[in-house]
Amino acid sequence: MKQKRRWIVRVLMLLGGIYLLLSLSFYFLHDQVVFQPVKLSRDHVFDFDKPHQEFFIPMEDGIAVNALLFLASQEPKGLVLYFHGNRDNLQRWGNYAVDFTSLGYDVLMIDYRGYGKSEGKPSEQQYYRDARTVYTWAKQQLRHDRFIIYGRSLGSAVASQLASEVNPDLLILETPFDELWGVVYPIFQPTVMLIQPRLRFSNAEHLKKVECKEVIIYGTNDWVVPRSSTERLKPLLKPGDEFVVIEGGSHNNLRDFPEYQLALSRILQ
Repeated sequence: MKQKRRWIVRVLMLLGGIYLLLSLSFYFLHDQVVFQPVKLSRDHVFDFDKPHQEFFIPMEDGIAVNALLFLASQEPKGLVLYFHGNRDNLQRWGNYAVDFTSLGYDVLMIDYRGYGKSEGKPSEQQYYRDARTVYTWAKQQLRHDRFIIYGRSLGSAVASQLASEVNPDLLILETPFDELWGVVYPIFQPTVMLIQPRLRFSNAEHLKKVECKEVIIYGTNDWVVPRSSTERLKPLLKPGDEFVVIEGGSHNNLRDFPEYQLALSRILQ
């Protein structure tokens, strides 16, 4: 019996040690977990089937942020300012522009600091300031009558924060979370509460200040953002806002569902 107790104690100590190690790693490395950029050389040539233009937009501190403008094949109905997820760069995300150009909208996409050809290092607060600078640049240089802000995953918090300041015609959030750490597995939630991570990316806080129409789109099989995290945003929506559920959709494949394309077409008509 004593031997069994000793075995149980050893197992519990081992599990406790593993949990402590993972928690410490989580604390010291959470920036690397959140920001997963893929750099591109300055002379990289983007390869897309659709027409596009490339820009380097200067930020307030002199850093240049790389941007791509994808053009609709007809007189544009407006501009979609698209903020992408936490991985890769515009070589991947540019392939999503067709979802909007096919509906008659020009699309401006940027790579965050530290991503692709953009200079600098990732920073939550700097992302917000950069988004405002890009918005101002787009309003001055591109001069569209209708302005839509679109945020995907991590980019949803950048989009919602910008919308809370500039009041666009429409805000669309795809696979958003309430707080960044709302996506953490429940077993590690006590660690999050204890260490108070530096990064928040709080859609819940931003949406309280958004005045324009809001549309949230998410899938029921999202393995990255728990359904509970997205649904905590629902009470923050105003009359006339929309909460679009794609049955069976996951984090990275909503655009493959006819329901998504139909919803996007209806919203952007």
